[in-house]
Amino acid sequence: MRYRSNNVLLLLEDKTDIYSDRVALGIKTALGWKEFTYKGIGLQSRKLASYLINEVEIQKNDRIAILSESKPEYGACVFASILSGATTVPLDIKLTKYELISILSDCQPRVLLVSQSYIEKALEIQKEVTSIEHIIVMDEPSYKMTLQSLYTIDSNPQCKWRHRSSKSTAFIIYTSGTTGSPKGVEISFRNMLSQLNDLSQVFPNFLNPDENTKVLSILPMNHLFELTVGFCTFLYWGLSIYYTQSLKPKDILMIMREKHVQFMIVVPAFLKLLKAGIENEINSNPMAKRIFPIMFNIAKFIPSFRLKKLLFKKIHDNFGGQFKGCISGGAPIDKNVANFFETIGIKVFAGYGLSETSPVVSVNYDKRKDYTSVGKPLSSFEYRIDSETGEIQLKGPSVMKGYHNQPELTAQTIDPDGWLHTGDIGHLDKDNHIHITGRIKNMIVLSGGKKVFPEEVEAVLESSNNFAEVCVLGSSRVGGTKSGTEEIVAIIVPRDVYMNGKSDEELNRMVRDEVKSLSSHLAPYKRPVNIIVNKTPLPKTTTRKIKRRDVKELLNL
Repeated sequence: MRYRSNNVLLLLEDKTDIYSDRVALGIKTALGWKEFTYKGIGLQSRKLASYLINEVEIQKNDRIAILSESKPEYGACVFASILSGATTVPLDIKLTKYELISILSDCQPRVLLVSQSYIEKALEIQKEVTSIEHIIVMDEPSYKMTLQSLYTIDSNPQCKWRHRSSKSTAFIIYTSGTTGSPKGVEISFRNMLSQLNDLSQVFPNFLNPDENTKVLSILPMNHLFELTVGFCTFLYWGLSIYYTQSLKPKDILMIMREKHVQFMIVVPAFLKLLKAGIENEINSNPMAKRIFPIMFNIAKFIPSFRLKKLLFKKIHDNFGGQFKGCISGGAPIDKNVANFFETIGIKVFAGYGLSETSPVVSVNYDKRKDYTSVGKPLSSFEYRIDSETGEIQLKGPSVMKGYHNQPELTAQTIDPDGWLHTGDIGHLDKDNHIHITGRIKNMIVLSGGKKVFPEEVEAVLESSNNFAEVCVLGSSRVGGTKSGTEEIVAIIVPRDVYMNGKSDEELNRMVRDEVKSLSSHLAPYKRPVNIIVNKTPLPKTTTRKIKRRDVKELLNL
């Protein structure tokens, strides 16, 4: 099934009638479940869009920014922004006021849609960003709220919606805003349509589109992976999407049980956390601790997922009994983690993408157990590997329009022939599956000219059950004959249970011994020279990627 309109986000127009009273978006609040049907979310979107057009007098291509945690109203705001003819700018709630001011000064929005949690920050930002004329609150009004609210606007939901060219910008997704010029990726309607069509072709490999499937959303809506797959694609197929106010495994499992969740979009760090939670529960029960390894080894030889679910029924019941699997993206997946879930009867589909490709490039649905692969590129992509650098380069209708207000940076990333230079190093196997080995910018150059990709070293060290986080960096040498070259540094954050009761000296020794033991699987020149034990979590993005640059600054490397 392909969506043929030139305005992909107007799919709501078609889907409101088809799915009508089915739940589209929901969240559990202190007062219970708050759910919007497809008809309800359509009505709310149109009502807000009408207000934006008639009262705010939004013009085509004006910018509307959204500062909010994920919630059902977020979806209504996205659709309303598009229906009104505006370009939507989803913001990262984890950014500081100064980072947000930098981004908003770049895109100059006229309207800021904000959840109640961020009203104060929004009012402070408005003083600095003069383009912001209106702040509209996304929640039901409280007794002391004076701002206009999504629930109090008075407008007629029947007005003429603004259709735009497929080349028009639908979203500006900012991937940074801390230093220099913020980098805003412009995603067009053509980009979104291409993604929807490509993903619709492979969707039946993950779920039965005829079922009333319930999915759980844990990634922030400002993340393009969530916006494209976890929102647009899922709504296109009539799925019910539930949001969570907490990322604690016990709270997530409670929602999965109550709503019988069948599928999720995740990042590898979440799967690792979930695996650790399951193992902790097993280890706390003497009987389960003895029996589980035996059952696990038996399950490795069972091809049927139905039988695996029966074998690990207690775990599956804790997940709600109907959980089938997840797509994991945003970072390389730990093969031990993926294998764990596959063995107990939960499918893990590794994906690859970047914001500049809107964002999905590939999903490994046909060779899941090849954990080094992220699958074949989606059908609309042309792809090649640069013969000199090994860089993956892509071309096709999903490639971004460019970086907002940065033509020079755009020209550096997309060459005159339209090839996007991803910065990712990799190769293609005989089945045209992509295998990623590292990032050009992360590459460590040693004194002998040897090149090491930290991702390869991290994959080996992350196999330890005693390490919570691993970050491998290159540290430049200063002075001497090797000045200007780099040496490999491994920063290790041990698990709490591993640290308990150990002195710093003992912990350092044990971590170093384990790193050296695991490193024996690597060529000698790839082994860490310097091993640093860090007891606190490393700085991360909202999708749980470790910020290498921040780690370097933190440790003065």
